[in-house]
Amino acid sequence: MLSSLTTNFIGRLKASDQAAWFELWETFGPVVRAQLTKWGRGRIGSETVRDLSQETLAALSESIDRFDPSRGARFSTWLLAIAKHVLGDEMDRRMAQKRGGHRKFTELDESWMSASSAAPVDSAYEAAVFRAKVEAAIRLVQKETEFLDFSIFSMRVLEGKSGKEVAGALGTSEPTVSRRLAKVRDVLRARLAQVITTYSFTEDEREEAARNGLLITPKQDPGAADDAMFDEAIGEIYHQQMELRRQDQAARLV
Repeated sequence: MLSSLTTNFIGRLKASDQAAWFELWETFGPVVRAQLTKWGRGRIGSETVRDLSQETLAALSESIDRFDPSRGARFSTWLLAIAKHVLGDEMDRRMAQKRGGHRKFTELDESWMSASSAAPVDSAYEAAVFRAKVEAAIRLVQKETEFLDFSIFSMRVLEGKSGKEVAGALGTSEPTVSRRLAKVRDVLRARLAQVITTYSFTEDEREEAARNGLLITPKQDPGAADDAMFDEAIGEIYHQQMELRRQDQAARLV
């Protein structure tokens, strides 16, 4: 059953809410571009990948009214199906040019909307989509927490500095660092739950956080080990996502 957050997000897209579309592409654009590059296998350049990523967004807007997430498809499958359709059209266009003819536009095959246990799953792509969700949650936390609090979180979790190092750099005590870090961690857990719920159409997707070492709803009396595991998982996911961003930016400058 779809959550109210997911339903609201789909509703915003169907209503042509530009903020919703920007949010979607800001979060998942690099993942889609990386997948298009992988599929292209050197046959398409970075400029074509950029163009196709924009065409993917256009195709999403044209098909959103027909989209029915209740049929069992994952959110990631939705993005992948549209991108694959757009890339297929581009390859057909190139083949038609070689033959001296014209491309015949193909209709989007919507059979992917139904869940299928036989469908192949690209684990690397699925992991990239999840990391994008985590990054989106971190961006939300940065906007709503105090500058000092987020700086402590960034130094401790994202940069991997010790509490002593952070305290020395900021001229404060280690207990203060721990207390402020705990505040940000609580906010991040809440925002992770929000983002994952928004961009999840299936129960399997909603359980991804736990499978990746992120205890979003901590035990009533969480121990230091739980928090340390959470911080470590966040740091690793963030670093991988920043590497994807770096590669995406480098490709866009070519």
